[in-house]
Amino acid sequence: MKLTQIRNATNRLDYAGKIFLIDPWLMPKHQFSFVDVPGRPYHVPDEMKEHLPMPFYDLPMPLEEILAGVDYYLVTHIHPDHIDMSMDGTVGTPLDKTVPVICQNAEDAAVFKKSGFQNATVLCETGMLFGQAKLTKVPALHGTVNPCGDAMGVMFENEKEKTFYLAGDTIWYPAVADMLKRCQPEVVALNCCAAETVENGRLIMDAEDVHCVAKTAPNARLYLTHLDNVAHAALTRHTLKGKLAERGVTNYDMPNDGQSVMY
Repeated sequence: MKLTQIRNATNRLDYAGKIFLIDPWLMPKHQFSFVDVPGRPYHVPDEMKEHLPMPFYDLPMPLEEILAGVDYYLVTHIHPDHIDMSMDGTVGTPLDKTVPVICQNAEDAAVFKKSGFQNATVLCETGMLFGQAKLTKVPALHGTVNPCGDAMGVMFENEKEKTFYLAGDTIWYPAVADMLKRCQPEVVALNCCAAETVENGRLIMDAEDVHCVAKTAPNARLYLTHLDNVAHAALTRHTLKGKLAERGVTNYDMPNDGQSVMY
């Protein structure tokens, strides 16, 4: 398997002969801030950061290269830092609407259909085949105070590939520990910039959460992503590296935008 870090939680995954584009947030840099969202539903602890236009950086390669050959779009949840959202409520403007979308629930599937996508499949908890890759929806908890809507993780399995656990937008909690112990994934992707809002608390993993994953799955390789592009992040690649060093966590890869890792 091959993972290519695009930007934020957007990754391109080559797995079992298929290419999955994960959480495709593809807009140019500095296109929106939280104050642009109607109703102002998101408020971050730092009032100055709330006004910073996101994403902070441009895509590391041409859009055409990112989209070339993609077999499936995998969208763990519809949030403005995981897929492009328009003011009319539609999503995925830059995407090819003929490419199938894998999503978490019927509500998200309805948004994709409204947006012109021809095929939106709701992933189930018993697993589904996409080519030779078996994908299974697994739990995620998107917030320490009040969950910021639903989100999902995904387990990828194939007899010729390493088992891959895409944890998605989640904090460390018992269901994540259960997935690690039960499925024994060899590669685990963690969204870990410790993004937070006033209403929801911390939305995704921080250094302590990553440490918990590392202790629970010491033989797995951690792939650290969702970094350096959103205003509500409390950690950067630089600060996260320092905090993990303090905790003795070494079994991870933290690719820069545009960098690929083979497993």
